[in-house]
Amino acid sequence: MVHIPVWALLAAILVVALAILALLASSMAQRLNRMHVRCDLARASLEAALGRRAAVTRAAFPELAGLAGAAEALPLTAAEPGPRADAENRLAAALSAALDEAGAAVPAPVALEVNDARTRVDLARRFYNDAVTDTRALRRRRLVRALRLAGTAPSPEYFDIVARPGS
Repeated sequence: MVHIPVWALLAAILVVALAILALLASSMAQRLNRMHVRCDLARASLEAALGRRAAVTRAAFPELAGLAGAAEALPLTAAEPGPRADAENRLAAALSAALDEAGAAVPAPVALEVNDARTRVDLARRFYNDAVTDTRALRRRRLVRALRLAGTAPSPEYFDIVARPGS
């Protein structure tokens, strides 16, 4: 029978535990990176939907071109989406008011295009906010915080806009 010293057994257990911790940390870091990429892609999709809504708004209601341009001029950043959200809320309220005021005078294809653009913004906002929720939940885990796996990446913020003003 081979006699293994206690210190060797403890050292082997420690090495195995550290290897498991390293694998877990590596896996968690990769997952966190994928979540941040998902947020970036969802934000790009949201920005495209907002741009399309602004273009449709300018085409359907030229008097709202200034509001649409002001909203598009503001950057949509992960860390500070508030100013853009405020501008988009102003544009959405003005668009709803213009649609209500025009009423039946708006041609059916134009109304369909505006409603499609608004629906796409609503969906893109939901996808983005879902990605933010998942990313923030992962960033709050003890292992992620303890090992600082998020690095210097800013925590993404929600993009809160009114889904359909006046509805």
